Amino acid sequence: MSQRLRDALDSLRFARAYSLPLIDSFAPDEWFTMPPGGVTHLAWQVGHLAMAQYRMCIERVRGVRPEDAELIAPDVLALFVRESVPDPDPGRYPNPAELRAVLDRVNERVLADLADWPDADLDGPPAMTSHKYAKTKLECVRWCAAHEMLHAGQIGLLRRMLGRPALW
Repeated sequence: MSQRLRDALDSLRFARAYSLPLIDSFAPDEWFTMPPGGVTHLAWQVGHLAMAQYRMCIERVRGVRPEDAELIAPDVLALFVRESVPDPDPGRYPNPAELRAVLDRVNERVLADLADWPDADLDGPPAMTSHKYAKTKLECVRWCAAHEMLHAGQIGLLRRMLGRPALW
């Protein structure tokens, strides 16, 4: 594995290690709570992180495979795209355990697939649609880590809006 890919994957691991304690600090019955003045809930954040990691690190790096539907189903992907609007109705979404399992499955697949990715391919354009900030496959992986940290901040703010102390 090249050093630059190792660094990018380490950034993914760091972002996930930062996000998981925030996510795990919510009880299952809090996942769909939207505080007054809030625009999101934890379930949407977790689903969005799984969708984004799939799109950035699988779809754009290696391309879609039929078996990817076992990682994250197309209807689940659609619930959490960038333009989606969080809905406090839990009936619209998979339950918290299912969402957390999707988050974990996608992450495990990304780390496994990219562990031996050829360095020469990392400078190539994304396999699928272009991205505003990521013009190469390596940039897709790097952006994914930055994106997760951005959403970790939103999850931390959600905690605070629900009356919780900061979590360090």
